[in-house]
Amino acid sequence: MRRRLVISYLLLMVLVLIALETPLALTLATRETDRVRADRLADATRFASLAGPALRGGSPGPLDSELRSYDELYGIGAAVVDRDRRTVVSSASWQRAVGTTEAQAAALAGQQSSGPESVWPWVDGPIVVAVPINDGGEVLGAVVTVTPAAAVRRTVTTWWLLLAGIGLLVVLACVLTAFGLAGWVLRPVTELDAVTHEIAEGDRGARVQHQLGPPELRRLAASFNNMADVVSDVMDRQRAFVAHASHQLRNPLTALRLRVEELGPSLTDPQGRTEHRLALEETDRLALVLDALLTLARAEREENERVTVDAAEAAESRVAAWQPLARHRSVTLRLVTSGAPTYAWTVPTAVDQALDALIDNAVKFSGAGGEVTVTVARRDGGVALEVRDTGPGMTESQLGQATERFWRAPDAQNVDGAGLGLTIAAVLVDASDGRLTMRPGEPRGLVAGLWFPAPDEPAAGPDEPVTGDDEPRCGSGGPGAGVGGAGSGADEADPPAPDRLPAAAG
Repeated sequence: MRRRLVISYLLLMVLVLIALETPLALTLATRETDRVRADRLADATRFASLAGPALRGGSPGPLDSELRSYDELYGIGAAVVDRDRRTVVSSASWQRAVGTTEAQAAALAGQQSSGPESVWPWVDGPIVVAVPINDGGEVLGAVVTVTPAAAVRRTVTTWWLLLAGIGLLVVLACVLTAFGLAGWVLRPVTELDAVTHEIAEGDRGARVQHQLGPPELRRLAASFNNMADVVSDVMDRQRAFVAHASHQLRNPLTALRLRVEELGPSLTDPQGRTEHRLALEETDRLALVLDALLTLARAEREENERVTVDAAEAAESRVAAWQPLARHRSVTLRLVTSGAPTYAWTVPTAVDQALDALIDNAVKFSGAGGEVTVTVARRDGGVALEVRDTGPGMTESQLGQATERFWRAPDAQNVDGAGLGLTIAAVLVDASDGRLTMRPGEPRGLVAGLWFPAPDEPAAGPDEPVTGDDEPRCGSGGPGAGVGGAGSGADEADPPAPDRLPAAAG
């Protein structure tokens, strides 16, 4: 936009210069030509006053010496012709040139003649002046002078070059002024664009300086800041409401569960015991949803603080934490790493919570006899983690909906979980400038991938490919996740294990 403004200013200035300098250049050329023509007419008129006796008496007299001296002094050829156009006397450099015939004819008709009207730098040709020789009202002949125009052309060219130089300086000054003016006008727009990108990248405290630029843009900047304040306040209120509501509802929910548990021993009817068990399961499910909402609100409220995390160590810890649940469900859970530290630059707990969500889903949907492999390696200038399972997998449409809040595949509605695990993982990965990808595995299952950027000064070695030939390091023991342990990790010590939203996945 700045370039367009500068070009428009420059075009306007060039048009103004052309409108001003073109008439001035023409005037200068005409004025210089008129000055020379006036001098030649005065000289020719003086020669004509001396030529009368020469034409009547047939003797040039003093006219011959006058023309010769004139030619030697000024380099201008001159001649006197009679009414029959015969040359009576002439100077040494006299020679007929273009326009002399017409000038002689006009002079013999009793009129003074001079031409051209203007001398142009690109046109050759002399200045021809002819004056009639009168005696008692009778035209006896004419005096013709031929003046070389090279000096006039040089003078005109000098004037035009001076005008061009002045115009160039004016254009340069206009360009500098235009850049300054455009910068002043567009500085609020540029800053507004930068602040918009900063806010989009998560810095909700970024604001525009509203004291720059013209008044209209200052008002726009102030309006934008007010809008950003309102939107930020609304988002804070919304997240605070979700966090507070989730936290406050857990207390009455816990009390309700205790009261329902106390009713258990008093129930003797098998149907009543079944309803009692279902009521307890529903309270557990509601607690799971509240914990997941609280975790999501906290994740979205992060101000993108970054820390250096050893992804290999975090993966080993999470695999060990999920081993009890994997053994309970007869699923083989293993870890494949190079054994060396693999550092990532992420928001706090991003690696842990994302792995918890993916491992929980993989173990939950792999089924008895299934396998879940967690792989950590350096790749593409960062850290890549993969969770590969042997579950049913997902369709393309399910992959596109996997990170939507509360979305669950039709055939996974009865599986424990709140439907927020992958959403929380996606929020944390995005806040870390990382990537969360999911694709079908071969021949079946799901491959969920995480990529996090490396710190500015990585402590690890060169990139290592992800292969299955490395000696796996499988975690064991660790804090138990419990059967169906898919909590959000908001306020409890159990590892967060949000459910797999789509139907399959490994």
